[in-house]
Amino acid sequence: MSAPTGETGLGPNAWLVDDMYEQFRQDPSSVSESWREFFLNYRPGGANLARPTTPEVRPDTPPPGGDHEALESTAGEAVRTAPPAAPPNAAPERPAPATDVPDEAEPAARPLRGAAARVVANMTASLSVPTATSFRVVPARLLEVNRTILNNQLIRTGSAGKVSFTHIIGYAVVKAIKAVPALNASFVEPDPGDPKATPGVRRHEHLNLGIAVDLERPDGTRTLMVPVIRAADTMDFRSFWSAYEDLIRRVRTNKIGADDLAGATVSLTNPGTIGTVQSVPRLMPGQGAIIGVGTIDYPAEWQAADPRVLADLGVSKVVTITSTYDHRIIQGAESGLFLQKVHRLLSGEDSFFQDIFKAMGVPYEPVAFHRDVNDLAEGDDLHLRKQMAVEQLINLYRVRGHLIAHLDPLDWRDPHMHPELDPASHGLSVWDLQREFLTNGLAGRERMTLGEILGVLRDAYCRTVGVEYMHIQEPDQKRWIQEQVEGVSTNLTTEEQRWILDRLNAAEALEQFLNTKFIGQKRFGLEGGESAMPLIDAVIDQAAADGLAQAVIGMAHRGRL
Repeated sequence: MSAPTGETGLGPNAWLVDDMYEQFRQDPSSVSESWREFFLNYRPGGANLARPTTPEVRPDTPPPGGDHEALESTAGEAVRTAPPAAPPNAAPERPAPATDVPDEAEPAARPLRGAAARVVANMTASLSVPTATSFRVVPARLLEVNRTILNNQLIRTGSAGKVSFTHIIGYAVVKAIKAVPALNASFVEPDPGDPKATPGVRRHEHLNLGIAVDLERPDGTRTLMVPVIRAADTMDFRSFWSAYEDLIRRVRTNKIGADDLAGATVSLTNPGTIGTVQSVPRLMPGQGAIIGVGTIDYPAEWQAADPRVLADLGVSKVVTITSTYDHRIIQGAESGLFLQKVHRLLSGEDSFFQDIFKAMGVPYEPVAFHRDVNDLAEGDDLHLRKQMAVEQLINLYRVRGHLIAHLDPLDWRDPHMHPELDPASHGLSVWDLQREFLTNGLAGRERMTLGEILGVLRDAYCRTVGVEYMHIQEPDQKRWIQEQVEGVSTNLTTEEQRWILDRLNAAEALEQFLNTKFIGQKRFGLEGGESAMPLIDAVIDQAAADGLAQAVIGMAHRGRL
């Protein structure tokens, strides 16, 4: 499914080269400039599988693999096996009974050409590689939660695209191969012209990761393309994500070039996108390993269970990862260590998710992995303790949530979770996120899962605006503030955004006017305070609508206006 073949090193992508070369031969302008450059010195090796031909047979040429005696023997055998001729006066044969109706003739075989013929050649070549496959089932709970946090941050910041499970698992594969470099190797056949030559192994300096992409053609048939992320081991997660998305986009828009398809040293295939639990992909000559990623789902025996039961029992979705490797150069223990490393990374070890969050600019700490503490034998006592912990956590977010709000536009310090705001400090873990608790009216709801509770609290107190108000002595005032910020949508309409921009422009225009007309005058500038202008304007407008007659604006710093 992924390996270099021939001199081009295009592996399963060779079918595309055949198709493009055929187009190039007929009309060079029909392919892009990069393909024209590729085909200038291109010499197809062996038979061109895109155009299989039937060898010409001359009348005086014996059939391949035989001689005239064999031909005569075959002819004689045909005569001996032919049915004898009926005598002249023989009675006509009775028709066969209806039950002896002869079988219908089989349809004629259709020749395989182009991509199908190349697949035949690739699969035949794969038979020469002695492979073995290792399997590992990895819990996907932490992967799900941290991916959700990551994508929510991308949505809030207006970033294009989103992070998929394959992005994160692919990056874990890259990191794991850096730790177990034995998989980034290829077997080298001995030189047939040198009788003293011996087999060899090539250790690649960098990891070129091939990404298997399933393509559906207009006629409904499917084929495979494997573009390559070069030097993936040198990238942080953002660079890896961007390179991955760029390749997929160019594959889908048919703008991929020949250089993007050659040189893969390890490949990643994801049959889980169509629900396959696990697979054993074929390994082509020229690569040492191909990694398969199955679907992310609950084990089959739990898929019909009640979601609340799954939450109470701490049952997680899982993903099966396979490592199919060339057993001539890679040992089973090395493949097992590789899968173990992937498992540990996806469980949050070695600061894996911290590195991803930092690369993507997420100003929060990722969720950490903790064992579930949910002894069902304790019954109501355990649930009561967790209920008390949730109520305490809600109160602490109202008191100290502003301490982890994203208020620093420069992000010069790494994000830090305040201990009192960390659910783990209260005996809660990632496994409690799907369990329901009483909320005492949080966001107008009486019951929510812990994940929903934390989502409401962090949206209210920990985003780009900090709210500190619990020192107020009047309960009704505190309750009013909670109703305005907890569970309230902060999405602005296009008209509201334009109004804010207009107020910002007005504030900046006044500042520039004062800088121009009153040069050298001692005054306090607005720099850094422009964003307060739309807020003050909105407060005064609302106060006027509520019947307020006048407003006095003052500053605590020497009458600064």
